[in-house]
Amino acid sequence: MKKPEPKRERIAETILHHWREAVPNDRLAHLVKDATRGLTRALQSRLAEHGVSFGHWVFLRILWEKDGLTQRQLSVQAGLMEPTTFSALIAMEKLGYVTRRKLPHSRKNVYVFLTPDGRDLKTKLVPLAEEVNEIAIAGLPREDVATTRRILLTMIENLARDEAVADQGGNQKDA
Repeated sequence: MKKPEPKRERIAETILHHWREAVPNDRLAHLVKDATRGLTRALQSRLAEHGVSFGHWVFLRILWEKDGLTQRQLSVQAGLMEPTTFSALIAMEKLGYVTRRKLPHSRKNVYVFLTPDGRDLKTKLVPLAEEVNEIAIAGLPREDVATTRRILLTMIENLARDEAVADQGGNQKDA
């Protein structure tokens, strides 16, 4: 592993000081946000070395799991607005990662398919994400990682349930 740049090292020290000394009991949402930012920055820099933006990574991951989704399905799975998805897909099509087309059984929907180049990126990019994850959990016991996963998944589920209740116009106490 290469030595961090002095500027990045100072940023990390500032963040750690904030969490360990300035506000050690601040809200969990802030801590998760900072961890997410760190993971995202680490992956973005690695993806950039391969000419892939983080925004495209989001869609590639989904399509590697299930190719041939509609633009709307991709938007929902990525948690992004449809215009954002549309713009990203246009750019990805120009780069040769995806094709968009209507199918005979549904002339209304536009379906997105990986090209061979888009599919091949998986073998190059997934190891980069795995490397970032390994760096992030270095020194942690497996049990702690398993507990963290379980806790985060429960939080995601709780927040999704809360959002669904809010979308229905009710409040949590009525559910």
